Amino acid sequence: MSDETLFGIIAQDIENKGYSVLPSALPEKLASALFSYQQTMEAEQFKSAGIGRGNEYLENKFVRTDEICWITGDTETGKKWLDWSSNLQRFLNRRLFLGLFSFESHFAHYGPGDYYKRHCDAFRGEANRILSIVVYFNTGWTSADGGELVIYKDEHDQDGIKVVPLLGTLVTFLSEEFPHEVLAANRDRYSIAGWFRVNTSVTAKVDPPL
Repeated sequence: MSDETLFGIIAQDIENKGYSVLPSALPEKLASALFSYQQTMEAEQFKSAGIGRGNEYLENKFVRTDEICWITGDTETGKKWLDWSSNLQRFLNRRLFLGLFSFESHFAHYGPGDYYKRHCDAFRGEANRILSIVVYFNTGWTSADGGELVIYKDEHDQDGIKVVPLLGTLVTFLSEEFPHEVLAANRDRYSIAGWFRVNTSVTAKVDPPL
């Protein structure tokens, strides 16, 4: 499947449902490169994840227990991912007029027992994160391994849509609209999480930060 075709499917899903779940959709070469790179990363490159940004950043083990490493594009593999994401951003802006301005993402590692409780990636009315994206790098994952992403249609939904974190699965959704969580994993679980943001800069405040 070409990138153009894939991006078109994502755009159609976002327009019709607000979310898209596509197994084995990330281009194979890119998925393999990201998977291989993440497996070679040293433990000290990861830090305990938290909630909030900048001065408001706070570790909260009640909410989440995963480890993350931000992707800066300093490596060849990181640059390939950011270039692909930039192409998706341009396509979605042309097709859906979302006004996506910047992108941020990180590698995520969930060890056995790790989780991320139900939350939203953006608060309604705060136009920062507009579209969330997640890709997975786990082979041979079964239901016994846990660690599913659960996407809820709204704050009242208690059942949700479960996504098995298999290698190449690509998930996108509107950040304000869909509460979600990561169920506790029973084995090491690897992924990338990212967010497309709009420009909400005002006098004396740059957002997204440079």
